Amino acid sequence: MSVYLNPGNEMFLQALRNQIYVDKSLLIEKTNELIGRGECKICVSRPRRFGKSTDANMLVAYYSKGCDSFAMFSPLKISQNACYENHLNKYNVIHLNMQDFLSKTHHIGQMLELITKLIFREVKKQYVDIDYFDINNLVQIFEDIHSETKEKFIFIIDEWDCVFRSTAKEDYEKYLDFLRNLLKDKPYVDLAYMTGILPIKKYGTHSALNMFKEISMIEPFEYSKFMGFTEQEVKELCEQYQMNFKDMQTWYNGYQLADNISVYNPRSVVYAIESKKYGNYWTSTETYEALSKYINMNYDGLKDMIVRLLANEQISVDTGSFLNDMTNFKSVDDILTLLIHLGYLGYHEGKAYIPNQEVVDSFVQSVKTSHWDHVSESLMDSQELLEAIWNKDEKRVAAIIQKNHYISSVLEYNNEKALAFTILFSLYTARNHYTIIRECPVGKGFADIAYIPLGDKPAMIVELKWDQSALTAINQMKNNEYPEVLKNYKDNLLIVGINYDKETKEHICCIE
Repeated sequence: MSVYLNPGNEMFLQALRNQIYVDKSLLIEKTNELIGRGECKICVSRPRRFGKSTDANMLVAYYSKGCDSFAMFSPLKISQNACYENHLNKYNVIHLNMQDFLSKTHHIGQMLELITKLIFREVKKQYVDIDYFDINNLVQIFEDIHSETKEKFIFIIDEWDCVFRSTAKEDYEKYLDFLRNLLKDKPYVDLAYMTGILPIKKYGTHSALNMFKEISMIEPFEYSKFMGFTEQEVKELCEQYQMNFKDMQTWYNGYQLADNISVYNPRSVVYAIESKKYGNYWTSTETYEALSKYINMNYDGLKDMIVRLLANEQISVDTGSFLNDMTNFKSVDDILTLLIHLGYLGYHEGKAYIPNQEVVDSFVQSVKTSHWDHVSESLMDSQELLEAIWNKDEKRVAAIIQKNHYISSVLEYNNEKALAFTILFSLYTARNHYTIIRECPVGKGFADIAYIPLGDKPAMIVELKWDQSALTAINQMKNNEYPEVLKNYKDNLLIVGINYDKETKEHICCIE
């Protein structure tokens, strides 16, 4: 059995044997539609541990002539498709994991030479009688095969972008030229499917792979439901394994790829179910220093934007200038765009945000190891502040808010919006326990911030004032019947009024 030409289905079989497997086989319906068309090339990029390699292995198992996968796919959703058997194990498949080749070589030239030699070693065994013109030229090898046999190939390339994550810039164009020459406008290509973390765009002035349709966390198009676990899939898993769906939402949901599709981090959902414990599983595969590296660059006030993101704000991002590597940054938008592709930020309708508690934890840990002393102090105060509110320790609440109001005032200091921002930032840990609603419609007006509990913690309504009094805020909540919106929590509800004096900067808190 070959490794690169018409490989077997063992890798996908391993995925099917896992304790938890979510059926994503309808992706095959999409790729079947592309076979043999002029636009038959697709690059799917998404963060690490979001199922890219599993999908690639599934496509290999389905298309490869080198195996019989009928029994493997019969229980899966794709088997109900009318064209299911028309394509099953009917194609010559070339499967390449570029990271494997890169790790075995020292420079890009050596890597491309190794790919050519290993593929030719396998194709010459199947195509013995071909008169090969140049065995050191992979494009010529496939052209010779197609010229004499009219046979075509499906190329499935995993980790396509590893070169742009770990090699010198001078290697980029040579690698892009190799892929372009291999795949663009070639009669022997029936389908090309590539996966990576970074999408294909322009690297400097060199745009070699414009024949690919890009599917990414920014533009998933009709592939949204294949980019991670969907809400319905996670609900079914929670029911099957008796896990709390609301907790799963808080920890791992938040990648809003379409108006009606939000996806979860697959690795983290699976680990949480297997361990029966919610926690930060995805970024444990990375180092916090990696995130710290980017947020410490502080392009155009990036630090302030990170503080705003931790305060549950959404930030407008221009993703168009990003050059799709990990070294060429010209603006804060480039950094934020990279963080979207890496999965550290969600993205929807032009705005970036921190998607869930798992990623919040990653940012907090990164900030704590960065040179953000005052911000780190504020973050470390967050749990203490939350507990002070639960304990109705008004003086301690006022003291922490007063300190953090100055530290976190990336907005104008003297208005309620700035104070609301401070509250949200200072209480970032509340995301573990609450759904947080800004300007929540209640009674006869709006509450500045409402905290609706996910568990047994008290519900909270926070009203903010300046140059008035905290008691005024409390009375306003009562007069407007604010607690009515949380009537199910009337025996477990805190109303929190906070006022500050513009001149003295003194903060006063009242809690009932």
